Amino acid sequence: MPSPYDCSSNLYSIDLTLLLHFQPKMDSKSKSPMTKNDKLHIVMFPWLAFGHMIPFLELSKLIAQKGHRVTFVSTPQNIDRLPKLPPNLSPRLTLVKIPLPHVEKLPENAEATVDLPYDKIKYLKMAYDQLEQPITQLLHNASPDWVIYDFASYWVGPAAAKLGISSAYFSIFIATSLCFFGPSKVLMGMRGDSRTKPEDFTVQPKWVPFESTVAFRLFEINRIFDDVTGDDENIPATYRLGAAIDGCDVVAVRSSYEFEPEWLQLLPKINQKPVIPVGLLPPMPPDHDSVDDTKEWRTIKEWLDKQPKRSVVYVAFGSEAKPSQDELTEIALGLEQTGFPFFWALRKKQGLADTEAVELPDGFEERTKGRGIVCTSWAPQLEILSHDSVGGFFTHSGWSSVVEAIQFEKPLILLSFLADTGLIARVLEEKKMGYVVPRDDRDGSFTSDSVADSVRLVMVEEGGKIYRDKVREAKGLFVDRDTQDKYVNGLLDYFKTHSQEHKA
Repeated sequence: MPSPYDCSSNLYSIDLTLLLHFQPKMDSKSKSPMTKNDKLHIVMFPWLAFGHMIPFLELSKLIAQKGHRVTFVSTPQNIDRLPKLPPNLSPRLTLVKIPLPHVEKLPENAEATVDLPYDKIKYLKMAYDQLEQPITQLLHNASPDWVIYDFASYWVGPAAAKLGISSAYFSIFIATSLCFFGPSKVLMGMRGDSRTKPEDFTVQPKWVPFESTVAFRLFEINRIFDDVTGDDENIPATYRLGAAIDGCDVVAVRSSYEFEPEWLQLLPKINQKPVIPVGLLPPMPPDHDSVDDTKEWRTIKEWLDKQPKRSVVYVAFGSEAKPSQDELTEIALGLEQTGFPFFWALRKKQGLADTEAVELPDGFEERTKGRGIVCTSWAPQLEILSHDSVGGFFTHSGWSSVVEAIQFEKPLILLSFLADTGLIARVLEEKKMGYVVPRDDRDGSFTSDSVADSVRLVMVEEGGKIYRDKVREAKGLFVDRDTQDKYVNGLLDYFKTHSQEHKA
């Protein structure tokens, strides 16, 4: 019999079929009620996007550090691409590989959103939905105390309830976004006040009782409206989100009362469901001398070391957003106009199935040679942001990127693309923690001049001092380890107390 341990990726992992073979079946209802000091077993099952998997993994590590057992489940290719785990956690944090079923129109070897153009992600969701039976079987055999799942796997909550297992929906979206999206019954189309056209998402919803600028701009919602409404091949993202909230015992949110107190207080009222913030989950600062001492990082670091302190613009728009050709051209020409050194992590294609690669303007790389680097392969974002020469972050407003930037006091220039990044941009605007590049509200177009002006403002100009100051002020609440520890303890205390409701 082959070994159940796969060490090829330097990650402690177990193949699902072998896990099911070796795990004794157990009637979850026969377990004794928990005492306060019992250690928990928690299964984590994120959506197949690295913007989801990484926060799930960070939370898993914090839980495992406290002595609890965590089973983190994803597909083989994604498990192999996760960051290396600290060796001391391997006895308590197990990575389980579960094969992704094949579906028609899903390109071969595509197991995450990073492998696909936007229009093919719906087929990844279809394959993901076919994991319902094997995940249910895993829960039955492993009999954890809790399962923590993502919006896309809305079917986990009801499956866990049938097995007497407590469940939590973990939102990597901030509470503001969840409140804006609305009550679970509205999202599931079970109430008459559902939003049916893009314009409905550009105004403050009636269930938000205080004044706020948080709403999509028309171009932002138009870019994702097909996912909001769904089609014959696609269960709407809004339905998945609503059903994920509706089917869980508690909602956990990657947020804190220090950052968005009014929204965290509103969220449980909207959904009539307990809500627990788990903190902002800032990653541990990189260890440049060991884990990240790769050839790629050494080359990047040598270039960064030569640049003046806080002079470099770091440009990256996440793993899923790909600017259009027109947008790419304006971004490039705007960076050129600034005269600043820049490091640009550019994705020209979204996986092998993407047939529409974008290209830099003619002569751009020659004209900026020496002061600018365009990296079209892997770029270590955390290491780059932590470098003293980086003075600003030109970003898509993804929540993980925002947390990492503030962790290292890098002011934010914002250009939203997909998902809830437009809503996050509104929040950061309200708090003067980021400056949004001016754009046309209807089609999202912008100019190289607006890019250059925005970068200069945030990086060096007196008018942008407030953005630099606010990010420095925010660092304390974003990366305070004692505060983060308090939130994780609060989640675990809730889990210990309320798992009895199912296990007794």
